[in-house]
Amino acid sequence: MRLGFALSFLVTVLIVVYVLFSLYVPQGDLGGVEVVGGELLLPLPRKVSFITVEEAILLRKSVREWRDSPITIEQLSMILWASQGVVEEVDGWLRRAAPSAGATYPLEIYVVVGEGGVSLGDGGYVEAGVYKYDYRRHSLRLVKSGDFRSDLWQATLRQDWVREAPVSLVICAVYERTTWRYGERGVRYVHIEVGHVGQNVYLMSTALGLGTVAIGAFHDDEVARVVNARRDERPLYVFPVGVPLRPHKADFRELQDLYSGLRR
Repeated sequence: MRLGFALSFLVTVLIVVYVLFSLYVPQGDLGGVEVVGGELLLPLPRKVSFITVEEAILLRKSVREWRDSPITIEQLSMILWASQGVVEEVDGWLRRAAPSAGATYPLEIYVVVGEGGVSLGDGGYVEAGVYKYDYRRHSLRLVKSGDFRSDLWQATLRQDWVREAPVSLVICAVYERTTWRYGERGVRYVHIEVGHVGQNVYLMSTALGLGTVAIGAFHDDEVARVVNARRDERPLYVFPVGVPLRPHKADFRELQDLYSGLRR
C-alpha cells in the first residue's frame, strides 16, 4: 500500500517537474545555421533567457567596453529577431517585433561582423563582412566580405567601442515608405519607430548577458558607404554589441531602498 502510494506520488512529482521544465527551459533547437549561396540562415527564434522583462529593464545600461570574445550566432539571431523579426502572420500580413506606424516598416538593418566576431559553436566563425538582415527568412545576406569595423569606427567619429565590438548593427530608414501615407509627419513616425527598435536591441542584449550602446553621432554618408546602403536608405542608429568587460549588476531591493530615500 505504502509502496503504491510512493510510486504514485513520485509519478505525480515527475509529471509536475516535466511540465514546469517544458514551460521555463529553452525549447530545443528549431533550426540550425545553414549557408545557401550568399545567404546565412539564422537559428530560428526560441526562448533562450530566464530574465524577466522587469529584470531586463532594471539591468539595461549602455556598455562601451568589451571582453575579447565573440558573441554566438544564437545571440545575434535573437537580437535581430527582436529588432525586426516576424512575430505573427495575419491574413498574409507579417507583423514584426517592433511597432510601426501604419505597418509601413521603413527600417532596414545591416550587420557589420568582425573577424572571429560571431561564433558558430563548432569552432568556426561567421565570415567577417557586412550583411543585411532579411526579416522574412530570418537570415543574413552577404553584402561584402572583409572586416570593416575600422571603417565604421572612422565613420562614427572614432568611437573606440565601435572598432572593438565584435559586431555592430546599423539601422537605416527608407522614409518614403512612411511619408507617402503620412506626409511630413511620417518623418516623426520613423524616428519614433527606430527608438522602439533600439530599446528592443538593448533589452534583448541585456537578457542574453551582452551589452550595447546606441550611437547617433556619425557621418551619415560614410556609414552608408561602409554598409553599401541603397540611396534611399538613411543611417539613423549604430549599435555595437559584445560581451561586457564588466557586467552591470542591479537589485530590486537596492532600487526600493533608493526610492524610500527619495520619498523622505
